[in-house]
Amino acid sequence: MTRAARRPAPASLPLPDAAILVAGPSKAKWLDTSGRASDLSLAEAGARARAGPPPIVCHAKATARRLGLGPFPALDVLELFAFVRPAVLCPPTPRGLASALHLPAPKTLDDEARTLRATSTRLLEELARPDLVRDPDTAAVARAMAAGGWPWGGPVLAALGETAADERGEAPPRGLEVWRRLKEWQDFAPEPPPGQAPVSPEEAGARLAELVGPRAEARPQQQDYAAAVAAAFAPRDAADAPVLVLGEAGTGVGKTLGYLAPASVWAQKNQGPVWVSTFTRNLQHQIDGELDRVYPTPGSKAAKAVIRKGRENYLCLLNLEEAVGRLAGRRDLGFNRDAVALGLIARWAASSRDGDMVGGDFPAWLADLMGPERTLGLTDHRGECIYSACPHFRTCFIERSVRRARRAEIVVANHALVMTSAALGGLDDAYLPTRYVFDEGHHVFAAADGAFSAHLTGAEMLELRRWLLGGEGRGGRASTSRLRGLQRRIGDVVADDREAGAALQATLAAAGALVSAGWLQRLGEGVSRGPAEDFLALVRSQVYARAPDPDNPYSLETDAKPLLGGAEETAAALEEALERLSSPLSALARRLGELLEERAAKLETAERLRVEAMCRGIARRGAVQIEGWRAMLRSLSGETPPEFVDWFAVERWNGRDADVGMHRHWIDPTVPFAETVAARAQGVLITSATLRDGTGDEELDWAAAEARTGARHLGHPPVRFSVPSPFDYPNVTRVLVVVDLDREDADQVAAAIRELFLAAGGGGLGLFTAIARLKAVHAHLAGAMEAAGVPLYAQHVDALDTTTLIDIFRAEADACLLGTDAVRDGVDVPGRSLHLIVFDRVPWPRPDILHRARRRAFGGSAYDDMLTRLRLKQAYGRLVRRADDRGVFVLLDSRMPSRLAGAFPEGVGIRRLGLAEAVEETRRFLNPR
Repeated sequence: MTRAARRPAPASLPLPDAAILVAGPSKAKWLDTSGRASDLSLAEAGARARAGPPPIVCHAKATARRLGLGPFPALDVLELFAFVRPAVLCPPTPRGLASALHLPAPKTLDDEARTLRATSTRLLEELARPDLVRDPDTAAVARAMAAGGWPWGGPVLAALGETAADERGEAPPRGLEVWRRLKEWQDFAPEPPPGQAPVSPEEAGARLAELVGPRAEARPQQQDYAAAVAAAFAPRDAADAPVLVLGEAGTGVGKTLGYLAPASVWAQKNQGPVWVSTFTRNLQHQIDGELDRVYPTPGSKAAKAVIRKGRENYLCLLNLEEAVGRLAGRRDLGFNRDAVALGLIARWAASSRDGDMVGGDFPAWLADLMGPERTLGLTDHRGECIYSACPHFRTCFIERSVRRARRAEIVVANHALVMTSAALGGLDDAYLPTRYVFDEGHHVFAAADGAFSAHLTGAEMLELRRWLLGGEGRGGRASTSRLRGLQRRIGDVVADDREAGAALQATLAAAGALVSAGWLQRLGEGVSRGPAEDFLALVRSQVYARAPDPDNPYSLETDAKPLLGGAEETAAALEEALERLSSPLSALARRLGELLEERAAKLETAERLRVEAMCRGIARRGAVQIEGWRAMLRSLSGETPPEFVDWFAVERWNGRDADVGMHRHWIDPTVPFAETVAARAQGVLITSATLRDGTGDEELDWAAAEARTGARHLGHPPVRFSVPSPFDYPNVTRVLVVVDLDREDADQVAAAIRELFLAAGGGGLGLFTAIARLKAVHAHLAGAMEAAGVPLYAQHVDALDTTTLIDIFRAEADACLLGTDAVRDGVDVPGRSLHLIVFDRVPWPRPDILHRARRRAFGGSAYDDMLTRLRLKQAYGRLVRRADDRGVFVLLDSRMPSRLAGAFPEGVGIRRLGLAEAVEETRRFLNPR
């Protein structure tokens, strides 16, 4: 193939000869190539879209869903944006694009259509900049995508001064080999252990004053908070007795800078890192922004502050190379979605800050558009890394992050990673920090519940099989799948050692007893294969026999005991099969450890780290996972340990079985959290705006905080403090309970939410305790909200992930959003974009088997009340994020008991009134004249 000669970019960049399509909830706008606009029904718009030629759209997947279509050919402006501005985040709507490109914000569907035309023109003009026209890498990626049939390929190449070139059959397509253009990371000598110098309240206050600057508004609560937090950075006085500080800080205190001030002082004085752990991605972004104050230059921030996540969050360059390699030799005559996806990923990877595809600078909507299998499927989500044996080891995003974290002062991580890492004695580098800050501390219980639970399910066993054996074809034969088993990861290490080689082969042989591909279909057909599938078949039969309503479309569960007849023998057979797997796997780990010592003088650092990582991986899969499963199976014929609760479940998705298995959770998961995380640290701060319960009894409220954070399991009392919010909640918020509504009537609930949203003028968040009710209400609301000119988005309805929905909601001040708990926890939206919250009913905890056990252990109905107050308190806290915010909180449930009133700040009264009065009060309060 001869590359086309480069020519200057054209003086004018005409758009493709394509109409523009914008679909609303109940109607669409069609803008033809002459600029003439037409109003169409969704059915009419769908017919035109199918007839072709491909129109220009914004988010083709969401557009198709609104039109009631499957995928259809289109020029998606978001794809063009991702190509031109890689690693730049933007809400995936016409308004979001307009804001990113500094265009006027559209207000109507007609405006949105014209905005897409202007956006397309602006982006093509950007490509014609001299720096991009002269950049051979940009043109090479564009040619590879154009060869794959990318609809934007021709216009993009024209803007770059290129002519289209046929790259089908290249091995691999040029331009997609981004790994060749990445800089290698540098290694350094191991860091010495940090010092133990404390941080005084005065030092914390002085650093905070530096961070906020001399012109900052006086915030005495923030100074009080920083001074109190300093106690968490004192050295401990006894082994397993960390200095634990529980700090509740009301919204508006400024706790992020409040703890970053003493944390940065300690890190600099002692030359060691402080790990800041969060529960939500949104808070990670917020902390990342605040770190700009701590490290004001990009260079200092890059060296001293790191966002650290699990391996499954980062792009794996070997996975990318293998995906690109699969394009070689393909001469598809039609559209090749893989080529387009890989081109956009190559553009992003070359610009990304750290290669983080989940919550980093990789647009979440790009995974929606391309499909998660083409994007997030390229991460190391199965633990299949081959470490130093990988040709991309020296440019690996994950290894770069690990090394940066070793030398950083502030490491921002998440609860799950911190807990899993501590439980296993460290992950990639076996490092455990001595100082932790757990922000969003009210989620410690839930995070520990996920980190320390065990699941003996078909999906988990299949995952383990793939980790051990790699990709398989039909009948268990090796396949060309990119899944890498133990043989590929460590076969070369043990090739010349008879004992290790024998243990490896015995492990691989025993792995055949685990479920294999197609297990779920076989269970449905009543045909199981081997002890693992026999056990799952029994579990499924017991669940369907005993679930209260087995015909409902949602997941089912039942108690593990008493078992069906013959179940003990089936469980014992699986336990024996797992023992035959566990034994050689343990022997392999032991022998690898011995090889590290025997070959200490010969192994290079990278090779030694690779073997150490494999030892930890085998311990995680063997000593932790497999031995945990064996203990669960043994308890089926004996007593379940009193600290656990077991049950059988069939997970369902859209009314179809998705997974089957046995589950084990700690009744109190803060026990392992306290033992494996807190007790091993020197100092721990657990902080949140909602640590305490709201019973009105201060000691009971603090006792609830200690129970939910594991503080009571450490054998010595924590330091406790609270700093009140500076906000005047009684004057800037209202809490209303609607008493004349039938909460079971979807029509009435939808009408109420519609009137409240319209009265607020947008900026409303509707929260639901059940997905089915959310969907039913959305169906009633969509048309009315569109007619009123108020954009409405909904979790589980729109073809957008939750993070993207929240980003859109934050960016569009008059939009409204419907969601469930995941939305409530992730929202941080100041100003008019969120000034109304409507709960469809009191958010009582879900009455499942796990909750039943915890309710019995933690106080019966008082436990229910505590959880519900905390949920209401967390949701209410979303309303006022800065001093000039105002907000209304509405419950459409007359059964709201007065004992839950402690969820709201002192002085905030609860008014019970009819819907009409609530609507008028909302309108008056949020739109004062």
